Amino acid sequence: MVSEHKIADASFESLLRIFTVPEGPDSTLTRIEEELSRNLNQFLREHIVAEEKPLKEIEKDFSNPHIPEAPEFVSEHTQHLMDTLVAQSVHTASPSFIGHMTSALPYFLMPLSKIMIALNQNLVKIETSKAFTPLERQVLGMLHRLIYAQQDEFYQQWMHSAAHSLGAFCSGGTIANITALWVARNNALQARESFGGVEKEGLFKAMLHYGYQGLAILVSERGHYSLKKAADILGIGQQGLVTVRTDNNNRLCPDDLQLKINQLKSQNIHPFAVVGVAGTTETGNVDPLRAIGEICQKEQCHFHIDAAWGGATLMSSTYRHLLDGIELADSVTIDAHKQMYIPMGAGMVLFKDPHAMNAIEHHAQYILRKGSKDLGSHTLEGSRSGMAMLVYASMHIISRAGYQLLIDQSIEKARYFADLIQSQTDFELVSEPELCLLTYRYAPDNAIKALTIADEKEKTALNHLLNELTKYIQKKQRETGKSFVSRTQLNPARWQGLDTLVFRVVLANPLTTRSILHSVLQEQRDIAQTATQLLAQINQLSQSIISSQA
Repeated sequence: MVSEHKIADASFESLLRIFTVPEGPDSTLTRIEEELSRNLNQFLREHIVAEEKPLKEIEKDFSNPHIPEAPEFVSEHTQHLMDTLVAQSVHTASPSFIGHMTSALPYFLMPLSKIMIALNQNLVKIETSKAFTPLERQVLGMLHRLIYAQQDEFYQQWMHSAAHSLGAFCSGGTIANITALWVARNNALQARESFGGVEKEGLFKAMLHYGYQGLAILVSERGHYSLKKAADILGIGQQGLVTVRTDNNNRLCPDDLQLKINQLKSQNIHPFAVVGVAGTTETGNVDPLRAIGEICQKEQCHFHIDAAWGGATLMSSTYRHLLDGIELADSVTIDAHKQMYIPMGAGMVLFKDPHAMNAIEHHAQYILRKGSKDLGSHTLEGSRSGMAMLVYASMHIISRAGYQLLIDQSIEKARYFADLIQSQTDFELVSEPELCLLTYRYAPDNAIKALTIADEKEKTALNHLLNELTKYIQKKQRETGKSFVSRTQLNPARWQGLDTLVFRVVLANPLTTRSILHSVLQEQRDIAQTATQLLAQINQLSQSIISSQA
């Protein structure tokens, strides 16, 4: 006998049920909710397939462009998502997933996220957010105080002022950086005399009025790619993003910064902003913020610090000194979805001066009226969710002392891993950890010896083979699915700036143990041994170089 297949009804009464009536206790969705609440990490381990499936195969599950004409039962569709989406997602919370700036999340964020979603507040205006607006303003005030350490009277005056803002929440570091530089540009080309300001009259008339031949933003060679987007959007052009030389530790060189500023001014190009980086994406290094800040004060440049990654280090009294000089910044980007362990979509930009964001203030009759406390009047994005609630909750539940423990263990774990790498004869540490990022590569001992004595042609050839080996190991390790490290390209001074592919690890996940770090290296070593042809070429060339110098 063939079992009867139930078909979902598209009647209005049925639709009302999905807005009002929860799934039954035996449904797929209810079971998943219980499993997620009971043990989030175990659920992810059990339901995300470890071995990578080719993207072309996954695309087959998402290739139908037609919107369904008939509804599906919630539980049936939930099972579909489990089989096609969840199973092939990336297990970013895995303690062996150490290649990117993601981590395990605290369990309490699951139920709190449900409250946030159920309330569905829109932070663009008071009418759709009510208590969420003062909450968000408080969160911005708390992080402003973490950076700038103003007296309590300052926050009593400015935190909830309708005509001012200490910063803005946004979807991430890219929008935060764009917002900071948008404010900097508008303040640099503000209204004066007969000129109405760049925001009203446009960039062309602003340049004519001020008599500039161009505008420039200066940033280190390790600056984030979002700054190119900012230069493009703000009409400066990517050529207006001027790179400043970095030292052997991937930190901006203040002498070169001053030189570049002088050169720009001699060409009548106005350097209106300098971006310092507190935790570079590739290596985790921190620019000399105090030295940069002092140059910016002298040259009257807006000083922005991209601390999307490293900003949370301010929570640690042990390592706060690594960001010395951050209080000199005019604006600072921080991503709570990185080292504050919040779900994706929680970026912030903070401004030292409560008046700074007036340069980008916008109003409308039906929304964002003058005199209101609508947050949308000072943000690039319009409609936004209440992610500030999760940051607020985490800062209370974890506390500054708890964040200090998380930050400290991550930095100390990175130092342990760096020491472990240096103790191996077949691995090379490429960049020392300053925060909790480091880079390294698999390189047999004889290859390193050969590189130190090789001529330029031999060095280039041998380095190319090592790059191919790094690429092979990283790809195989990712496909195997047991662990994951990312890769990037650096130009180490040790090898005279040769383009060098390296493994990149981020050790923020508190669940990552030392034994996992040992196993990551062993897995990479084992994978390397399967690249027989590459290894043979590396050994042959290395031996040839060493023998010729004997």
